[in-house]
Amino acid sequence: MAKAILVVMITGLANSTEYYFRLVPGLAEKYRVIIFDNRGAGQSDKPDIPYTMDMLTDDAAGLLDALGVDRAHIYGHSMGGAIAQHLALRYPEKTASLVLACTSCGGRHGVPPDQEYIAYLTDMQRRSQETREETIKRGLHFYFSPDFVHNNPDIIQHFISSYVKHAPPIHSYNRQIEAVMTHDIYDRLPEIKVPTLVVAGGADTLTPTENSRILASRIPKAELMIMEDMRHFLIVEAPEELNKAIIDFLERVG
Repeated sequence: MAKAILVVMITGLANSTEYYFRLVPGLAEKYRVIIFDNRGAGQSDKPDIPYTMDMLTDDAAGLLDALGVDRAHIYGHSMGGAIAQHLALRYPEKTASLVLACTSCGGRHGVPPDQEYIAYLTDMQRRSQETREETIKRGLHFYFSPDFVHNNPDIIQHFISSYVKHAPPIHSYNRQIEAVMTHDIYDRLPEIKVPTLVVAGGADTLTPTENSRILASRIPKAELMIMEDMRHFLIVEAPEELNKAIIDFLERVG
């Protein structure tokens, strides 16, 4: 029997497919997993033109078309979760279900990151003076709990090395930020009709947990799962628990 299809939407803002090195293997045991780099990140092209949410969404839909995939389950993390919301609205016929992790509806109803992260994200002068490794190390506490960083040096080094290997140039990093800043879908969330699982880290300050509560309250029949004490990168810190939640969800709705 052919495996079901799960499309993993990659987190934005400098993230590549390699960030899923702990999540994908478990999912791939049960499902076909299609994973790709968004425009401006990883090994995809990085044109220095304005990026929009529609453009990033059309890129994802175009990939499905190119692969001959008519309909798929969509996982979206962070910026990928924003793209997944747009995909469900712009291409409902292609969207079988959604898993929205550590993401937001955007706009004035979205709860922004704390000011420390905003400064980290937007201080281009400091970033230009640092090595890529210095930049990612400075941000580790946004992504992982302190105990995880302390107890898993090999995993953290793999994460750092993945970032250094595929860190995008400043222009495409900024273009992705510009696209995310236009994401505002609160009023349209009730139009999403597919089964949806919303996942949050209970200690996420990059995308505060309240964003997931908003999504779950606005999307009809959405389920909410909060992973206590987790920060933004659940895909690295808690892959077994996250995989179990995704698989349980897909078995019920697939």
